[in-house]
Amino acid sequence: MWPGWKEVFGSAGRAASAISCMGGQVDLYTYVDTLAQEVLESRAALEDFHVIPTQVSQSIAFEYHHSLETPRIYGLGKQEPPLSVTADRIVRFGLLEGDAIVKGGQVVYDPQSASSPELFCTNGSTADNLALILNRREAESMTGLPGRSPENLAEHLIQHSEAQVVVIKLGAEGSLVHDGAAGHRVPAYQTKRVWKIGSGDNFVAHFAFHWMNEGKSPVESADLASQGTAYYCQTRGFATPDLLNAFKPKPVVVSKAYLAGYRPLVYLAGPFFTLAQLWLVEQALADLKAMGLRVFSPYHEVGHGSADDVVQLDLEGIDKADLVFAIGDGLDSGTIYEVGYTCAKAKPVIFYCENETDENKKMMGGSGCTLCDDYATAIYQTLWTACAL
Repeated sequence: MWPGWKEVFGSAGRAASAISCMGGQVDLYTYVDTLAQEVLESRAALEDFHVIPTQVSQSIAFEYHHSLETPRIYGLGKQEPPLSVTADRIVRFGLLEGDAIVKGGQVVYDPQSASSPELFCTNGSTADNLALILNRREAESMTGLPGRSPENLAEHLIQHSEAQVVVIKLGAEGSLVHDGAAGHRVPAYQTKRVWKIGSGDNFVAHFAFHWMNEGKSPVESADLASQGTAYYCQTRGFATPDLLNAFKPKPVVVSKAYLAGYRPLVYLAGPFFTLAQLWLVEQALADLKAMGLRVFSPYHEVGHGSADDVVQLDLEGIDKADLVFAIGDGLDSGTIYEVGYTCAKAKPVIFYCENETDENKKMMGGSGCTLCDDYATAIYQTLWTACAL
């Protein structure tokens, strides 16, 4: 919904575009309805890949208020017969419409299911050389070992899942890449803006291209995939080799304290006097917590009240916090005061504001606050700032 965006992709369709733009030759096997097929085939003609469709009555749709939200999914119906693919190099994604049984030389597999990821071989798929790409929740679910370190999870998967390579994505901490011999860390990269939808698909696509098509090591492939993903998140576009070479993102800095388990406390500053304001406060609280951060929300922790009731408690919350996420639209006087108080304490402030003029934001920008006019970017800037503390 915001920022406005409506496209036909799907994970494999997005990966096909990403790999094709890097110079790879792609055949896209997918379930698709008539309308979506026309869109995909038009894109394929422009980007030089091929679509091998399996017709369904209605393609699945995902709807988001913003790009960090869990989507509402429409069009789920009966399970279709599985796709069947045999090739030297295959990227297999988990599917909602059905399944994909693949037989390949080199295969990259992303199950795309945090709750019940299926082992690659469960449906009869085979690979001579298999790379798993998982997020941490998927790795814990697939191994049945919640709470273990990424290194432990990767070693277990190498030993028990028939995979030769395991990549576990760890958000701001980057990725853990196990190449069959040892685990290696690869950083995440900061961007000026963050478009989250499809970022994981781009990571898989770039890893697959560099590992299977270019013959690079799993570690180098994962690092280039992280950079390619950063390019996509910043531009919503797909990198070509020249664009990727020219793109020089900075790695996310992660402090020793953060790596050791410390999670900074974020003070959530913003007005909460209308339904729209409360909705945004609730979104920010949920998304900051989903990033693994601790949050002090005056609305939830203190609430409404007289100056004598709330002011000192709010300021004590800032005193205890490591940084502030401030919602600036409307220039609420209490929020602006909290920002000034935080700056006087020399603590970081991420100031999310879409609808105010540069003149109205001048004091915040001039006092070292990080200004963001995009919600998802503001949340990520808060995370990246917290990681370095």
